[in-house]
Amino acid sequence: MTTHVSPSRTGREYWRGVLTAGGFTPAPRWTLQPVPGVGEYETQVPDDTVTGLRRLSAELALPLPSLLLTAHAKVLAALSGEREITTGYVARGGSPLLCRLTTAPVSWRELLHHTHQVATGLAAHQDVPAEDIEALKSELGLTGPLFETVLDLTEADFDLTETDFNPTETVLGPVAIDGALTEDTALRVGVRHHDGRLVLWLRYRTDALDADGAARIAGYHLTALALITADPDAEHTHQSLLSAEELRFQLDRLAGPDRELPDARMHELFEDRVRTHPDAVAAVHADRQWTYAELNARANRLARALVARGLAREDVVAVVTERNLDWLAAVIAVFKAGGAYLPIEPHFPAARIAATLSRAACTLVLTEPGSTTTLDRALESLPGTERLLVDTAYAEDHPEGDLGIPVTPDQLAYIYFTSGSTGEPKGAMCEHAGMLNHLYAKIDDLQVGEGHVVAQTAPQCFDISLWQLVCALLVGGRTLLVAQDVILDVPRFLDTLTDGEATVLQVVPSYLEAVLTELEQRPRPLPDLRYVSVTGEALKKELAERWFAVQPGIKLVNAYGLTETSDDTNHEVMDRAPERILLGRAVNNVRVYVVDEHLTPVPLGAPGVIAFSGVCVGRGYVNDPELTRASYLVDPHRAGTRLYLGGDHGRWHPSGKLEFLGRRDAQVKIRGFRIEIGEIENTLLHLPGVRDGAVVTVERADRSKHLVAFYSGPKPLDTGTLTDRLAESLPEYMVPSAFHWRESLPLTANSKIDKKALAALAEEPATTDDEHQPPATPTEQRLAAAWAKVLGVPQDRIGRRDHFFDRGGSSLSAVKLAIALDRAVSLKDVTAHPVLTDLAALVDHGPQRHATRH
Repeated sequence: MTTHVSPSRTGREYWRGVLTAGGFTPAPRWTLQPVPGVGEYETQVPDDTVTGLRRLSAELALPLPSLLLTAHAKVLAALSGEREITTGYVARGGSPLLCRLTTAPVSWRELLHHTHQVATGLAAHQDVPAEDIEALKSELGLTGPLFETVLDLTEADFDLTETDFNPTETVLGPVAIDGALTEDTALRVGVRHHDGRLVLWLRYRTDALDADGAARIAGYHLTALALITADPDAEHTHQSLLSAEELRFQLDRLAGPDRELPDARMHELFEDRVRTHPDAVAAVHADRQWTYAELNARANRLARALVARGLAREDVVAVVTERNLDWLAAVIAVFKAGGAYLPIEPHFPAARIAATLSRAACTLVLTEPGSTTTLDRALESLPGTERLLVDTAYAEDHPEGDLGIPVTPDQLAYIYFTSGSTGEPKGAMCEHAGMLNHLYAKIDDLQVGEGHVVAQTAPQCFDISLWQLVCALLVGGRTLLVAQDVILDVPRFLDTLTDGEATVLQVVPSYLEAVLTELEQRPRPLPDLRYVSVTGEALKKELAERWFAVQPGIKLVNAYGLTETSDDTNHEVMDRAPERILLGRAVNNVRVYVVDEHLTPVPLGAPGVIAFSGVCVGRGYVNDPELTRASYLVDPHRAGTRLYLGGDHGRWHPSGKLEFLGRRDAQVKIRGFRIEIGEIENTLLHLPGVRDGAVVTVERADRSKHLVAFYSGPKPLDTGTLTDRLAESLPEYMVPSAFHWRESLPLTANSKIDKKALAALAEEPATTDDEHQPPATPTEQRLAAAWAKVLGVPQDRIGRRDHFFDRGGSSLSAVKLAIALDRAVSLKDVTAHPVLTDLAALVDHGPQRHATRH
């Protein structure tokens, strides 16, 4: 008969505390072929390490289990990318207890003493039976495992020294275990004696680790023990556990393939193609087209007009035009003249245009009639900046021959401005070598060749617009410029791709979703399309599966990169729906690292900061040395090479491809545009009547992301006024789709605005002066259902007086609404009649309306 001893209150309260805290450290995952089963790995601890452990144990009066637990904690911290780790810990004759440790102490000595205190303290909580712990988990509503890793010292004989330390100090439980792996325990690490030698052993689930991964983890433990014994006063935070072999593998084998690039610039390669086939069509826009000879002649005349105005090497030229053939000629002209291209959308607010021109020290703007409304207002504050109309430059009748101005690979090619956290946009500078390398990455991986057609769809301020614009011209292909009004009409867009014989297309995932919905409802072939690339936002697995269900013969390419790295650095080319969405391998001549805060590569499979090295890395942020110093560094692994450290986190997949894990700063991606939340918040705080403010992102049912603003002040402000005031200085895509007034914003314990609480509140309807009126007619109810689906809000919260765009709608969601309603309305209809009841009336009178129109 077994006597049940009632557990102490101390033990029960300890377990309640650790269970409430949650956050177990996951076991490492590293296998391409996860199969059920258990694997084992053993390796001897080197004699010199054992000798060092004996010496250190005696010197510090610490038992060996504490030294082993310290090494184990260091390994788990490296594998998880976290300072706080949780593991199971069991000594002789015991069962695993949950052990929480921090690796924050700087030196090994400090870490050893911290670990020993935690280990000895666990003994006070060993008297809680397993069934009581399970009952506590059930009471707290917890279903996950306590831990996935265990340091198992039940097999060890710790009599390694001649001192009299007592190993029973760390015996943690009365129940013997057999060392087997449970369903929740993926990795068990231990030591034992064998033939007079100390052996490190691992037992691991083969659905989590393969043999190579287990061997690496064992190696990390041995390295940690060696480092501890070598110098206990060393700063362990600066020491790497990677072997020389793994370090070489990460630095060299995971780099992009070496590719020899032509010793010429983009415009010079274009000029070569002009000489080869001058009469071939180079670009098409609507019903206009230019041959290679025509495009080159116009670009040369524009370039000479720039030079005539004193343009010198690397002088910045802003191009403010619509996306048309003259835009293409203007961009090439800037390169030919030796200047640096600065794209600006003509519809940007005047304040933002002025800030961009000022920061870039731009004194020459190339523009066209019809694109100068906000530009003229911006130039009022910049009297030293000259405006040159494209038609004026053409009329000057400059010679049409090539200029032959020398342009070097390290010369500044362009500046793209992105959102900045200080409230000011920041301009990333990239050089010709990086631009050309990226263009050839697209040519190679998307197989762009002579006669192929690349669709140009991205706005001018989006860095992907540049490769879409000029890539095909290097290989004798054709650029198809797709107008914005066509993009916002998905059936017309697909017609344009088909009629234009597009072979390569790149869009953001949110737009691809709208295209897919159209193709699912009305299937059609896309006979010439061979590659569809998605970028700017994280690609979801479901979207990839839907794509291959609809268009199995067209490859999908997940493209990843940053403006600061000359655009895309990784391509994942897929010909079928993947099991996991990855960023793919680095493109040619590009090196990508996953590093810790000291720029040291982390273990394979561990999370870290994604860093970029090589020809792709740009020069820095224009006229912002402080921000440049913070992100553009010297590559410690390759002498004389620049390294860019972005805010993205990722890890290496066993396939050798990069996996994206998200961001840990305040940047977000909305419709492909990189946005600093801080810039919007700073602008919001400058508005009259706003005392405090914060902006959060919400993801709706259709997985689209939206910006939602919260503010406090004396009274609620008119939403339209807030929108208009922000739109005076922010681009449309940075203006929040909804505004919520609160008397005060919720705060965290340290008096900062609680954005987690605000994100939950963001699901509430935006403030409106009208009382909620439910849809009254069948058409209104049908529209409300469609609105709810597109906007990602419950249908019962859609009112008949609701305004589509005030409820968070955008041009893209209006396109999706038109598709969802089977073309009963168009984008223009939604824009002209955004109130639900008005739109319903339009639908009800559809036949008469269409009869009048036609």
